[in-house]
Amino acid sequence: MATREEPCGYWLYFSDREDYDDRCQLVRMMADQLRPFVNTDYLADQSSVPLDFKELKEHVDPDFPLLLYEEPDLALACLGCVMHEIVYGVPDVSEEMLAKQHKFIVRVYGYEKHTTLRNLKAHLLRKFVCIKGTVIRTSNIKPLAMEMPFACKRCASQVVLQLEEGRYRVPTATCQNCRGRAWLPVRSATSTIDWQTIRLQEEVDAKKDSGRVPRTLDCELKSDLVDNCAPGDEVTLCGVVRSVNSDVDRKVTRGAKGKAHSGTLFQVFLDVNSLENSKHLETSQSKGQGLMDFSEKDIFVVQQIYRQPNLFNLVVNSICPGIFGHEIVKAGLTFALFGGCQKFSQDRNKIPIRGDPHVLVVGDPGLGKSQMLQAVNNITPRGVYVCGTYSSSTGLTVSLHREQGSSDYALEAGALVLGDQGCCCIDEFDKMASAEHESLLEAMEQQSISIAKAGIVCSLPARTSVIAAANPVGGRYNRGKTVNENLHMAAPLLSRFDLIFILLDCPNEEHDRLLSEHVMQLHSGSQLPEMRTCSVFVPVSALHHCPALP
Repeated sequence: MATREEPCGYWLYFSDREDYDDRCQLVRMMADQLRPFVNTDYLADQSSVPLDFKELKEHVDPDFPLLLYEEPDLALACLGCVMHEIVYGVPDVSEEMLAKQHKFIVRVYGYEKHTTLRNLKAHLLRKFVCIKGTVIRTSNIKPLAMEMPFACKRCASQVVLQLEEGRYRVPTATCQNCRGRAWLPVRSATSTIDWQTIRLQEEVDAKKDSGRVPRTLDCELKSDLVDNCAPGDEVTLCGVVRSVNSDVDRKVTRGAKGKAHSGTLFQVFLDVNSLENSKHLETSQSKGQGLMDFSEKDIFVVQQIYRQPNLFNLVVNSICPGIFGHEIVKAGLTFALFGGCQKFSQDRNKIPIRGDPHVLVVGDPGLGKSQMLQAVNNITPRGVYVCGTYSSSTGLTVSLHREQGSSDYALEAGALVLGDQGCCCIDEFDKMASAEHESLLEAMEQQSISIAKAGIVCSLPARTSVIAAANPVGGRYNRGKTVNENLHMAAPLLSRFDLIFILLDCPNEEHDRLLSEHVMQLHSGSQLPEMRTCSVFVPVSALHHCPALP
């Protein structure tokens, strides 16, 4: 039973008497600090309590954020005990409310110290971190055992064992009645919670991280956090970095010389405490935040650009200024960057009409098609750049992978799903096989990818603008043939593109003179300021000022 000095529900959150007095003092102090700001009637029916980190710092002890980073398990347990004390520790609490008391799980949102996956190493084990990335794989939801009763084989007396992190173990103590050591699990009375794993891929900067494989991290979701994201979603996760033996679910690995790594290899994963999905910004804790963070200087630059008299020409000339000319092509790429609004037909069925344009650039080699595609990929707030030579149909759409240690399948997102609500730039489009071309038909028109494999039937969103570049068959474009004949592309796929540009390398003395002057000026060290202008203006417009096309 809890004494007057002991916080209410203390033993629900702490299982030992280590630092008992210090913990009780910390919980009571934080309960007094947070009680004026907590709605007890709302918390009585909630098992998960969301807390904003910025507001938490303003009302608690200044040393608590450091405790949350250094010892997150202790800090989160103290926060849960604080909420229990605020709701059930008051003198006038009713008997009905005491009968329904439960354990609180505190979710900390808006943690200020962001960590990249490249810096997630051994020194951050058992620390509280915040990471951002793209979900590329989700597993099925499974029950995870947290408490399991065991019955003695002799006298059938039962003891309840806490399973830390869901790891199965058998009681080692003897039975108090008959001194027996043999125990049988009572699986029908096991206490379980929902459990799901996702794989997160880091946000790659094309300039800083060129030539490096993007890092991935496995994350564990529990209770109310499961089923809150899908492959292709941009998420922000806060949680505790933990490690697990990599040889638990597989055979012992062997090194290059045949030496066995007997349990010395560990795999890092994130035990997620809170999850923010960019798709649910209107209802989540991070309302008002977009895919990108803008400084006051960026907003000031956007306001100055908005007052320019010839704004469209400024934006067009800011796209890939290193490529001379091709203003019409750059204008089409500008329309693809800004995109449009999804409309619905006037009939009763409300059939959605695609609002994102698709662009195809066909032309002779050496005219800067690949450079323009890379420039678009760098400008857009969410873009994927792939080469058609080394792309497969599953890599572009969705693939199925068997989960490790089970017979279930997990979905892994492809390029079109990862580029949802952005741009997917495909270079060497003519080098792709017909099977890859056919896999793009549904995604380019319906803006979704349907899959029916291994008993999984689902549809994933692919609301992306496909910007492709292709070379004609034979190396040069033949004016005597149609676009289909020059590309050997099927008519159904070609009809998906709204804008098709044909670039020809025609000999022209005046044009060649201007081109050579542009190249000399570019390599002499002079830089055009428009690239910074477009890289700021396009993301803001794409996120907040999406134009309504007539």
